[in-house]
Amino acid sequence: MKIIYVLLDGIGDLPHSSLNDLTPLDAAYTPNMDSLARNGCMGQVITVGKGIAPQSDIAVFNMLGYNFKNGDYVGRGVIESIGCNIDFRNGDLALRGNFATIDNNLQIIDRRAGRIIDKDEAQSICKTLRERIKFSDKDVTVALEPTIGHRLTIRFRHDKITLSDKITNTDPAYDKVDGIGIAKQATTNMHIERSNAQEDTESAKTASKILNEFTEQSIELLKDHPINKARMLSGKKTMNAILARDSGNRYPQVEPISEKYGINIACIVDMPVEIGISKVLKMNAFEAGDITDYEKKANVASKVLEKYDAIYVHIKGPDEFGHDGDAKGKMENIEEIDKRFFGSLAHELKVKEPTIIISGDHSTPCIRKGHSDDPVPILISGHKITKDESTRFTEGCASRGRMGVLMGADVLTTAINIINK
Repeated sequence: MKIIYVLLDGIGDLPHSSLNDLTPLDAAYTPNMDSLARNGCMGQVITVGKGIAPQSDIAVFNMLGYNFKNGDYVGRGVIESIGCNIDFRNGDLALRGNFATIDNNLQIIDRRAGRIIDKDEAQSICKTLRERIKFSDKDVTVALEPTIGHRLTIRFRHDKITLSDKITNTDPAYDKVDGIGIAKQATTNMHIERSNAQEDTESAKTASKILNEFTEQSIELLKDHPINKARMLSGKKTMNAILARDSGNRYPQVEPISEKYGINIACIVDMPVEIGISKVLKMNAFEAGDITDYEKKANVASKVLEKYDAIYVHIKGPDEFGHDGDAKGKMENIEEIDKRFFGSLAHELKVKEPTIIISGDHSTPCIRKGHSDDPVPILISGHKITKDESTRFTEGCASRGRMGVLMGADVLTTAINIINK
């Protein structure tokens, strides 16, 4: 058994007027993925659950077969802490953060501070906050780690008590239900929210108070920060606030993925949350260039597959264009992935008769500028697969595909069963 499992982040979409009412997948020229479609079968996937617009972390876990229920999920903050090697212990409080741009009324101008953020800028901002934030409770400390672009990870520690994760986000674009981050409908009038305790305990009240003090002092300290003065002079959006979401306070305990499926699975991942997932599931992760080095990822995937039964590849590109509402950019990025990753993969593969699975972790429709609960297409292609009538890797072909509608947590089991048959 040889499987290449590719998740295209945020690939699903809806018709867009700038593309003559086509989706980016419909409008894109994708001869390599379409060739795979003609040699396989398709369907649709509800990645987490009906009516849920998931974040990438819980969506990827589900697409790898891990369906957390009844509050079992530890939260994205913990997963990203693990992914960027922050010292995290049970009882700490970890959150995902965004550098953002706000006005004097705390209204959010840009949740990602224009996206264009140098590592040195992020490090300088975090250094200032580490050194100058003073909590009213002297037993509290904070660790901050900038990761990629506008993203950072926050970890609070109290020397005497366990911090509860039962608190609300300060990021108004996301809610949290049973530990799972849920994307809200994007609006143009969002303000930083105050974190509230979700249970009547000292642990939860202390945790929300710590987060609110951090938020308030960050805004004050960043107002006239040299980095922001320089950004203003160069026409960039300032990094004058931090939005926090998806709190967690315990390390996850799950079955390693290779034990779960009885096959050796490796991965190629880039983002801190995906690196964290690979560590939690004990998947060997291989370096393959930067986020857009698609040829390198194809080359490494083909070599890894010679030694492993399966390689999981997460490709980030399409999601960011969806968040920016850039349908044409998303279409062009899909064409680039098709040519540079899937085209290169066709030439690089040395193993005989591999099965290639292509899907996404969630939909990010350009007209919504955020994640949605729309299903994503799935394709399983290879010599062992009974073909259906699919001709292209698009949402439309997926809706008519032989596999029908799958739940995300069932994808790999279904694919392995199809291969074995």
